[in-house]
Amino acid sequence: MPRVAGVDIPVNKQAWISLQYIYGIGSTLSHRILTQAEIVPDTKVKDLTEDEVNRLREIIDKQYRVEGELRKEVNFNVKRLIEIGSYRGLRHRHGLPVKGQRTRTNARTKRGPKKTVAGRGQRRGMAKK
Repeated sequence: MPRVAGVDIPVNKQAWISLQYIYGIGSTLSHRILTQAEIVPDTKVKDLTEDEVNRLREIIDKQYRVEGELRKEVNFNVKRLIEIGSYRGLRHRHGLPVKGQRTRTNARTKRGPKKTVAGRGQRRGMAKK
């Protein structure tokens, strides 16, 4: 398995797909990188020569911020938002959706599984005995 930017990319996939295993590289960026390296995007990684893999490594290392460096930057940006006390920072701190999504329903991914609260059921129309 070729190692690019500290990640072992899959050998049996096309080059443009296997580059997406690197954090920070999506489909558009992978096509752009392969065009710069003069590699046909549909070629399998196992068919790439050592020279082509080295060109990929050079382009990614010199021109793009990926993996650990990018993760560090994103975490720093989130910490900065929390530190300055912005609305987005507060949402991050409380573990809620940041970009304006509704939370009355459908925030389960961010908030985790349901936690049942005592005394919250069948209230309307219920007569006391």
